Amino acid sequence: MSATTLGAGLLAPSRPATFWPTGWVAGLAWIAAAAAIALLPDADDLGRTQALAALAAGVGGLVLLAAFGSSVPALALRLARLREAGPWLIVLAAALTAWELATAKYAVLPRPFFAAPQSLLEVFTDDYARLGESVWHSLLLVLPGYALGAAIGFLFGIAMGWSRLVGYWAHPVVRLIGPLPATAWLPVAFFAFSSSRGASTFLIALASFFPVTVLTWSGVSAVSKAYYDVARTMGASPWFLVRKVAVPAAMPSVFVGLFMGLGASFSVLVVAEMMGVKAGLGWYMQWAQGWAAYANMYAALLVLALMCSGAVTLLFRLRDRLLSWQKGLVRW
Repeated sequence: MSATTLGAGLLAPSRPATFWPTGWVAGLAWIAAAAAIALLPDADDLGRTQALAALAAGVGGLVLLAAFGSSVPALALRLARLREAGPWLIVLAAALTAWELATAKYAVLPRPFFAAPQSLLEVFTDDYARLGESVWHSLLLVLPGYALGAAIGFLFGIAMGWSRLVGYWAHPVVRLIGPLPATAWLPVAFFAFSSSRGASTFLIALASFFPVTVLTWSGVSAVSKAYYDVARTMGASPWFLVRKVAVPAAMPSVFVGLFMGLGASFSVLVVAEMMGVKAGLGWYMQWAQGWAAYANMYAALLVLALMCSGAVTLLFRLRDRLLSWQKGLVRW
């Protein structure tokens, strides 16, 4: 490559600035949603209507600024990911408008079973202390349970895949007990543990144990024998073969089990908190449903979904870091 060609490549923008029509449409859609929220009268006495309108208008203004900035060469590359989300921004604005019209403005969907958008906003602004405390208690419950179940499942899966003796005795037990839902062990858990917190931690650990065990065992069993033969010719010990050959080769399957176990842990978390724990998002949803505060229940569901999605995202970041050679094969 000549110096002239290299210099031209360095000076050329990595992404040309282009007009972003989807961004302009999305920004105007959010502004229209804000106008509908603020100008149309509410069918009932609702709070936070103007705050919701201001929030929608703020989102629309930011999107319009991004649409304008996408035409600037210096900002085009930084806004590339936002440009990809353009259709979703339009759909979300349309969904918010339809939700507002069907609940707050014309009451097509009956209250209190279908809460208006400003009712959810009111929960986040007025009941944030109790909701935040519930999130904290849920994290203190699900993280130790998931970590305990995943760690035991990982070690147990390695033992099953490496040792024929362990696999012979453990395989039938795992096949018999593993597919059972963790919630089926509720009576046993609350009888065996003196506290509801200990029983809930056990159920969450059990939910994550089975998928991690099965996928780890499958990954270790599927390692090619040629890898072991090459390592043995160089004098590798059995511990070295497990630590440096079997486990690294099985890590893609292990992460699949970790993803599955994480989803199962959050499912059991809600059931466990509804059954006995006196704090957490599951308890909060049960409390809200008992008082017919469905807006609080929907807000807790939204927070729970964001928690689970955030945890899976962090796990994917860890996977991409440890398995950089597989980065991009599985996306989230």
